Amino acid sequence: MILNFGIFPVEHTCDGADTSPEITILGAKTPYLAIVMEDPDATWGTFTHWIVWNIPATELIPEGLAAESVLSEPVEAVQGTNDSGKVGYTGPCPLRGESHRYLFRVYGLAGPLDLPPGADRVALGRAMGDTIRQYGEAFAAYGRTVEAGPPRC
Repeated sequence: MILNFGIFPVEHTCDGADTSPEITILGAKTPYLAIVMEDPDATWGTFTHWIVWNIPATELIPEGLAAESVLSEPVEAVQGTNDSGKVGYTGPCPLRGESHRYLFRVYGLAGPLDLPPGADRVALGRAMGDTIRQYGEAFAAYGRTVEAGPPRC
């Protein structure tokens, strides 16, 4: 898995357009993928920003996926509910003056998951169970200055 950045570009955060980033996936040998993005540095414990599954194997997840439960373009996918209570992607939004790390996990799955759109991270973990055949991860960081405006997340 490759992110084209080590520090989140503002457009993928609450200080910008809050759009999902482009993700490059190399070496996937499974028919389906799932992606989880989490903030392990969140104040109240790990915060899930994005869960998406049933992505037919591909080398590129384009940026700006719609905040819809079921996607057919630009890639086929099913999205779940993140810890903001929203379906789809919610970008980094640490408290002012803080910097957090964000972990992207990609799972190579043996087949599609029988999981309803809008499911949460716990349900996704249970559904993936024995279907996981490959795993990869990447980190990126984002920090907000004290002068930044109030968070929109």
